[in-house]
Amino acid sequence: MPAESSQPTRVVIADDQTLIADALASLLAMDPGIDVVGVCHDGDEAWRLVVEQRPDVALLDVEMPRRSGLDVAAQIHRDQPTCTVIILTTFARPGLLTQSLAAHVSGFLVKDSEVEEVVAAIHKVRAGERVVDSALALAALTSPPNPLTDREREALRAAKDGAPLRAVADALSLAPGTVRNYLSSAIAKLGTRSRIEAAGIAQENGWL
Repeated sequence: MPAESSQPTRVVIADDQTLIADALASLLAMDPGIDVVGVCHDGDEAWRLVVEQRPDVALLDVEMPRRSGLDVAAQIHRDQPTCTVIILTTFARPGLLTQSLAAHVSGFLVKDSEVEEVVAAIHKVRAGERVVDSALALAALTSPPNPLTDREREALRAAKDGAPLRAVADALSLAPGTVRNYLSSAIAKLGTRSRIEAAGIAQENGWL
C-alpha cells in the first residue's frame, strides 16, 4: 500500500446538481486533510479540471451533461493514472457498480452516505484501498449479469427518451437499419414489447 502523504488530498468534484456539488465542497473543505481544488457540473469540465489541477481524487456523479462520470473515469484511468476516482451517485444499482469497476474506479458510494463516510473514502482511495457501499456490493453478487452488448446499450441509451430512429442513428453515426437491429436485439433479450420498456428495464438494473 502506498505511504500516506503529509500533504492535503487534492479533490475535484463533478455533479450536475449545483447545490449538491457546492454543499459537498463546503463540507469536505472542513477536513484539514482535504483541499477541494475544483468544482464543476458536466463531464467535459470534469476532465478539463483533472488535466489542469492534477487532483489526487476525482469525485464524480454518473449522469452529467456532455459526458457521463463513467466515461470520464475511464479516461482518467488511461491518461491521468495518478488520479483515483470515486463515483458518488443517486443510483444504487448493482449493474452501475459493475460498470464503475470496469471503468477502474476506486470507490463507489451513494449520495445518502454520511459526509464522514465520503471523507473516509477519499483518504482510503488515496492510500490505495478500494471503497464500495457494502449493501450495493452484496446486491451486485446476486444480481443478473448484463445481457446487452455495448452497441445495444448505446442504442437503448440514445433511444430511451423516445427519439425517432433517424435521430438515434445520426447520434450514433450508424445506419438506421443497423440501429433498428440493435434495438430489436435488446428488446428480445429483455423480453419487452418496445424500446422504451427495454430502456426502462436496462436503466433500472444499471446497465445503461
